[in-house]
Amino acid sequence: QVQLVESGGGVVQAGGSLRLSCTASGSTFREYAVAWFRPTPGKDRELVAGISNGGTTYYGDAVKGRFIIYRDNAKITLYLQMNSLKPEDTAVYYCAADSRPIVLMPAPFWGQGTQVTVSS
Repeated sequence: QVQLVESGGGVVQAGGSLRLSCTASGSTFREYAVAWFRPTPGKDRELVAGISNGGTTYYGDAVKGRFIIYRDNAKITLYLQMNSLKPEDTAVYYCAADSRPIVLMPAPFWGQGTQVTVSS
């Protein structure tokens, strides 16, 4: 079992930055694929960014070049550095973990979410 707790959300002006954190329980976290998702109209949750269990990073088209995903296995924490934020980035952001090579829906482990609001 993996328990995930997100933090770092808040209100920021367009063009600003935020860093989200997702702290995990369990020493096997480093073996898991991880990802960030957010809900969008018409979709359940869309991929924001992910890291495979081999360390490969990948991004959704909407955030490429603006967001950076990385993990610190010593701190068993996943991060999402969000730069050049836009009002359309406003959402609740969820982290997820999966024992498969990448996080696939439905992912088995989810955090409770952290709200990000970008004002124009």
